[in-house]
Amino acid sequence: MSLEGKLLIGQQAVSGNQDDIHAVNPATGETMEPTYAGGGKAEVERACELAEKAFASYRETGLEARATFLDTIASEIEGIGDELIERAMAETGLPRPRLEGERGRTCGQLRLFASVVRAGEWLDVRIDPALPDRSPMPRTDLRQRHIGLGPVAVFGASNFPLAFSVAGGDTASALAAGCPVVIKGHSAHPGTSELVGRAVQRAVTKCNLADGVFSLLFGAGNEIGQALVNDPRIQAVGFTGSRGGGTALMATAQARPQPIPVYAEMSSINPVFLLPEALKARGDKIAEGFVGSLNMGAGQFCTNPGLVIAVKGQELNAFIDAAGEGVKASASQTMLSPGIHHAYKQGIEALSSHAKVREVARGQVGEGANQCCAGLFVASAADFLADEALQAEIFGASSLVVECADQAEVKRVAADLEGQLTITLQMDDGDVEAAKALLPTLERKAGRILANGWPTGVEVCHAMVHGGPYPATSDSRTTSVGSAAIHRFLRPVCYQALPEALLPGALKDANPEGVSRLVDGKREA
Repeated sequence: MSLEGKLLIGQQAVSGNQDDIHAVNPATGETMEPTYAGGGKAEVERACELAEKAFASYRETGLEARATFLDTIASEIEGIGDELIERAMAETGLPRPRLEGERGRTCGQLRLFASVVRAGEWLDVRIDPALPDRSPMPRTDLRQRHIGLGPVAVFGASNFPLAFSVAGGDTASALAAGCPVVIKGHSAHPGTSELVGRAVQRAVTKCNLADGVFSLLFGAGNEIGQALVNDPRIQAVGFTGSRGGGTALMATAQARPQPIPVYAEMSSINPVFLLPEALKARGDKIAEGFVGSLNMGAGQFCTNPGLVIAVKGQELNAFIDAAGEGVKASASQTMLSPGIHHAYKQGIEALSSHAKVREVARGQVGEGANQCCAGLFVASAADFLADEALQAEIFGASSLVVECADQAEVKRVAADLEGQLTITLQMDDGDVEAAKALLPTLERKAGRILANGWPTGVEVCHAMVHGGPYPATSDSRTTSVGSAAIHRFLRPVCYQALPEALLPGALKDANPEGVSRLVDGKREA
């Protein structure tokens, strides 16, 4: 299809009138067409007005109708074909296999949420029938279900132009919950966003849904995003990005006359603990896996292993040497955007010039624009604990090894960590007791704890937790990946003594939707 450079508000394609946005091919520095004129407060107003109007009908769509809508979005995205992959490659510098895999993940998670909607367990139906003869006090009829919060603002992420963008996990889970979505597309890949946005528009039409179920806005700077979060019709926010961006949105959301939740994924350095027996037995293999994980996608993953923690000694020295050789052999990679590359260079320079940090290795210098050269650094645990700046995330292929005097100092470092998305244990059978000693602390620090794997790569499934204590996310009780993500955009409602005619289908005695229910404390078959 021909890209038009327009905002998608409901079923309309609208020209903006604010500052222009151009995609930039990060591999060449070439400015790409078309021009996307950003939207302003008027466009935010129109999109939110349509979303509010759509909410009344969309939140009460039947389970099958809503699931079919999610399935249809997935089919429409697949129907775009190679055009989507080629545009995304040009706008991000990511290779074809990565983007084809990401398209599969995007469509897979839409279909996952379709299956979740059909099952109906997310409604969490609870029924306590009336007990008029109970002594000393009778009980009235009480019935509970979950409903969508209302229109949701979603901010597209830079590093996942498909899976965390226009039809990504936040959008899929919000739509599954019955919430219309207004997207603020990322300015680094507007063409990719338009292609996917038009696929969602087509799905809305095919499923005969209200126009305002979906809108896609673009805008340079912070104005349009702040206006979205400030709009009184928006009832929740999904965000993936920097700590600064996330905390700014949180402040805006909390300053509203009616504060709203912001589910922000922001910052994580994903520590890897190398326990002694594993390091002794297979340090070279661990180093090989570490470098592979570090370099994946030029390190532009929120789960990139940016910190390694171990007891100093011969085994750790051997690991550092092997990992350093791997880093030196690492080819440079194109980063997602000039802005990300600039921030990466600043972070690397800050580490390499730090008086208490030793540079071990840098990757190969490549030709072309916005190249990431991997970096490996070392600091002592004492210096790490003394300088909170050493916990700062560097978004790219960079990692810091922290040398500890003993396992007691390893535990002190663990206790001092900020909240993380992941923590990894590299361990053998002989490390079980050391791991047990760490685990209570690690559980308080991260949303996902791994043994003998690598944190890069997030499975989209029912058990996944992609979240963690601040600053990894703004709400450690939630996940942005996996079927439990739907719960971010729901709230419970109790119906007391309502007549059958007023009850929603899932709460009626006949249970016409056939959903699982807890009745008088017992699960219905």
